[in-house]
Amino acid sequence: MKRILLVIGGGIAAYKTLELIRRLGERGYTTRAILTRAGAEFVTPLSVSALSGEKTFQELFDLTDEAQMGHIRLSREADLVVVAPATADLMGKLAGGLANDLASTALLATDKPILMAPAMNVRMWQSPSVRRNADILARDGVKFVGPNGGDMACGEYGPGRMAEPMEIIAAIENALAANKGALHGLTALVTAGPTQEALDPVRFIANRSSGRQGYAVAEALARHGAETLLVSGPVEIAPPQGVKLVKVTSAREMLAATEAGLPRDIAVLTAAVADWRPDVAANAKIKKSDQPENQNGARSISLVENPDILATLANHKHRPRLLVGFAAETDDVLAHAVAKRARKQCDWIVANDVSTDANGNSVMGGTRNRVHLISDAGQEDWPEMSKADVAQRLALKIAEQFA
Repeated sequence: MKRILLVIGGGIAAYKTLELIRRLGERGYTTRAILTRAGAEFVTPLSVSALSGEKTFQELFDLTDEAQMGHIRLSREADLVVVAPATADLMGKLAGGLANDLASTALLATDKPILMAPAMNVRMWQSPSVRRNADILARDGVKFVGPNGGDMACGEYGPGRMAEPMEIIAAIENALAANKGALHGLTALVTAGPTQEALDPVRFIANRSSGRQGYAVAEALARHGAETLLVSGPVEIAPPQGVKLVKVTSAREMLAATEAGLPRDIAVLTAAVADWRPDVAANAKIKKSDQPENQNGARSISLVENPDILATLANHKHRPRLLVGFAAETDDVLAHAVAKRARKQCDWIVANDVSTDANGNSVMGGTRNRVHLISDAGQEDWPEMSKADVAQRLALKIAEQFA
């Protein structure tokens, strides 16, 4: 299901957006709308919400919405941003990089294609400043539908009428078809987060992995067009839009879900899988008195090795065409990563240093990474960046591989 973010500007043509929303719904599109203050002079939030089935967003500084949605997330969860009517004001703000309300802020924050349906007085449309802004936006990649010529509400005649709803839908479908993404037609699998290996019903062995890097990779691959499956250990992260999520707990469950997701063109295994698990998971909470002490007063837990998911996929009959592993290391990062790549027989290894920071705290589970990409082509040292930026850069490298 494709998602449209509709920005409704001010102007009598705003009434056409109600028909546009209805027609989009008939074709299986989901529409969220941002209604500008000027747009609300012509259509009501209630009418927009009634037709879209979604809340209509209006205010930038709505603290509840900022906590739950945020203008950045709102602008990026859509597949396409449509501005209708696109007023001279909205066009000028985007061309000039200005943002003083929710609509203009969302337009600047989006990483998705933008389609504008201009509507204004013929003299406004033909004015040098509006034409200049339209040219700037076109060079920036913004698509246009209309305006059409004809009689206007102001009594004048000429170009300036907003395109009809069905014309806009045709332009929407053309824009989406042209923006399938570099990985369109490919399938991807991503593992993320830690695994938890049960000791008893209340205790487990795990690690500090937050899952943020894997979730960011899954989102980036999906954004570039790959049909993406995310197999995730226990984390507290909202699932990425457009990604199929399978939740697991243990390493053995993750392996089973990963194998069930094959065949795939691409597999990126970011999960921090526990190498070991207790050989027996007790059915009831283990008491101190249940564990015999050795001569030093210590107690021991017998461990067995977990399955190696990366190595299993490398030797699987449905081996992905590109298999990427992650190596979180605390010392000799590059040497360990190179050895792991050879041992696990994967195509690429992304190595990151998870040793302590200047304050002695582990950086594992944080929001930033400094990684090294190791492949047959050699070693690339990437600067420290957010995990989202690491994911985007990795997705672009993968797209280059399949180009």
